[in-house]
Amino acid sequence: TETPKINGKLSEDQVKAIPAVSESDWLRGERGAEVFLIEYSDLECPFCKQFHPIAQKAVDEYKGRAAWVYRHLPIEQLHSKAGKEAEAAECAGELGGQSGFWKFVDKIFETTPSNDGLDLTKLPQLASQVGLNQTQFKACLDSGKYKVKASKHLQTWSFKLATPTNFIVNNKGEAWIIPGAVPFEQLKATVDEALGS
Repeated sequence: TETPKINGKLSEDQVKAIPAVSESDWLRGERGAEVFLIEYSDLECPFCKQFHPIAQKAVDEYKGRAAWVYRHLPIEQLHSKAGKEAEAAECAGELGGQSGFWKFVDKIFETTPSNDGLDLTKLPQLASQVGLNQTQFKACLDSGKYKVKASKHLQTWSFKLATPTNFIVNNKGEAWIIPGAVPFEQLKATVDEALGS
């Protein structure tokens, strides 16, 4: 299945290609939200860094009606460090739950200049800065146990995606695709359409 080049509503077949939100997803907001923003993101992508506060603003603005799901899509041919950072985020989630995961991802986007600019030896320090046990974090990261999980969305995905690719999915099973780091107004227009349709 090719990704539609424009922002827009997906066909039923395309909607089926988006893995449903599950308990194993990293989710910011309410699980019972009416609309999910599902973001496929690369932690070294400058556009993902740019979009991160925009997605946060959407969750804040729609208080309980919209939630944000973060899925890894490290495009390692562009960003060789992104895979390791995705593994690190999984370790943060293992140690600190949803809160640990999101604080760590926020910290990476706050710290990295993007395009492989983050020194990977600083990851345990960043974990410590968001309240995680540095020793346990390092042991988790060194074990490599999340290597497959951190890249699985890339392997199972049937669309050709760039990062960030965002899907807005409502509880009626309709979905819209928003490629790229769109301005908040554009994201809001799609969320409003998803809520109202």
